[in-house]
Amino acid sequence: MQPDLLEALLAHWPDNLSGLCAFELGLSGGLDSMVLLSLLARARQQRPQLRLSAVHVHHGLNAAADDWALHCQQVCQQLEVPLRVVRVAVSRCAGESLEAQARQQRYAVYAQSTAEVLVLAHHLDDQSETVLLQLLRGGGVRALSGMPVVRRLGALQLWRPLLGFTRQQLEQYAAVQGLVWVEDDSNADIAYRRNLLRHRIMPLLLQHVPSYRQQLERSAWHMAQASQLVDEVAAADLASCTTGAALDVERLLSLSPVRQGFLLMAWLRHLGQSQVAPEQLQEFLRQLHVAAAASQPCLQLPELVVVRYRQQLHAVPVRPTQSATVLRFDASQPVSRQPGWGGRLRWVRGGGLSLPSLAGDLQLRPRQGGEVLQQPVGRKPVKKLLQEAGIPPLLRRQWPLLYAADGRLLALPGVAVASDCFSAEGYWPEWLPGLDH
Repeated sequence: MQPDLLEALLAHWPDNLSGLCAFELGLSGGLDSMVLLSLLARARQQRPQLRLSAVHVHHGLNAAADDWALHCQQVCQQLEVPLRVVRVAVSRCAGESLEAQARQQRYAVYAQSTAEVLVLAHHLDDQSETVLLQLLRGGGVRALSGMPVVRRLGALQLWRPLLGFTRQQLEQYAAVQGLVWVEDDSNADIAYRRNLLRHRIMPLLLQHVPSYRQQLERSAWHMAQASQLVDEVAAADLASCTTGAALDVERLLSLSPVRQGFLLMAWLRHLGQSQVAPEQLQEFLRQLHVAAAASQPCLQLPELVVVRYRQQLHAVPVRPTQSATVLRFDASQPVSRQPGWGGRLRWVRGGGLSLPSLAGDLQLRPRQGGEVLQQPVGRKPVKKLLQEAGIPPLLRRQWPLLYAADGRLLALPGVAVASDCFSAEGYWPEWLPGLDH
């Protein structure tokens, strides 16, 4: 007789979830989530402190989507499980696949849960498919580690309690319990790579390597261990190489080539940039090694550009032309964040703008072209000053100009100040490029 999955679920309940009482299940209405709903509803009988609810994300992509939502409502009502149904709009525009967009929408809904634990019904066959898909995409150790049993999702704990069970075991449980579920006809479409693996490749693997699921699970575990070790080393390297919001190039390049790559990836993930092609990263590191110190290699990403400036790497957001910003000089606040400008303004005392020139409302303005700044040798084009200072072209276009209350150009922060406003006791405006959020 098939053993009851509830016994295994209760026996392997994670210790770090035992004290958490509010659980919300991601309920699609399919076999997997209906089995998990049944198991958690039965577990609630043995653990009265467990508060159980469910969420159904209505994507509206299938003609039967309304019927699926109704089915979930009916079953949850029978089990006395509160259900919220959230409708989302999945764009059919070019770019990401519908599958990827739908997943993003689901997880955005999950992240809004008021529960303490979000529960998903992925099982061992799903894990095998995920590992193989990532392998076919050329994924690294993080991707090949597959789906963890427990991880953070914002303020929530995300739990996948069925990862140790096969789909066949879930089917047997559903038959014994008399469960009813919905079928998504898109799951049979082998135009989707996951479905191709599920319906064509996995059956062949099962014939020739019956334990393939367990073997892939074991490989994923090894990859998860390796990924954790990589993260720990990269975090230590990041702490030693970070100066403020920038990376020290000399310290970065003193590391082994492997650690350089992982450190740079860790830094970019910290900045919210996780989708970086490995070959693009390696080419940037190669340029950092071979390019002359005066040159400015850069790494172009969709939302920002990483540039070398004064032997530091700065992440500069790609922004449209900024409008003028009014500010006040305050010696008690030497550093001020300038939203929208992609950087911060820092005041350093000891040779810079005189206090009278800094009186009143100052302005940061974008370059328009043709600006000149008074220098001891005469009026000099701002463009020329930026070039002589070795500012990368991208930064030159976004570099702010500092104007006095009367409209005079006072300074090119970090580069030069107007000589007729200079004082040995004055304040030097330093521009610190980088992400300003």
